[in-house]
Amino acid sequence: MRAVRPISLALVVVLAVPLAACSGRPGAQAWAALVCTTLSPWRAEIDSLTSRTQQQITAETSAGQAKENLARLFGGAAVASERARAGVEKAGVPDVTNGEAIATGFLDSLAGIRDAYDHARTGIEALATNPPKAFYNEVGKVVERLSADYQQSSLDTETLESVELRQAFDSLPECR
Repeated sequence: MRAVRPISLALVVVLAVPLAACSGRPGAQAWAALVCTTLSPWRAEIDSLTSRTQQQITAETSAGQAKENLARLFGGAAVASERARAGVEKAGVPDVTNGEAIATGFLDSLAGIRDAYDHARTGIEALATNPPKAFYNEVGKVVERLSADYQQSSLDTETLESVELRQAFDSLPECR
């Protein structure tokens, strides 16, 4: 067996450290930046869809038009939520204590929100539009259920807290 030259060993160590860092999990700052970059447009879209949903509920449109518009809005929110979930999944697992649980919590929360919007869409699509008063009463029930499902999907930050991630989320401009 050949002896390893000190220069060769040093070169292997110098090259291995950056490669190990690249193949590992993202640090708190990097992960938070990826997550915030993914969630920022999602939040804006959900805010817009929520506003448009409120307008549809109070607008002077026919029940048929309201049904079509609400189904499209809730479907759009479900698609946007899935896009956000997939983006967070691509961010991977942060290199922090309980990183796996934290990443899973984010993914589960976004999947629950996606499902809540999809259930609302299918609930709206199942409604009869005549008589219109009954339709709007049922829309109210669908929206109440959406709100409950949405709340149930909230991320439990009490059990998934990370000091490193909290600092990263608080310090990064893309997270504000």
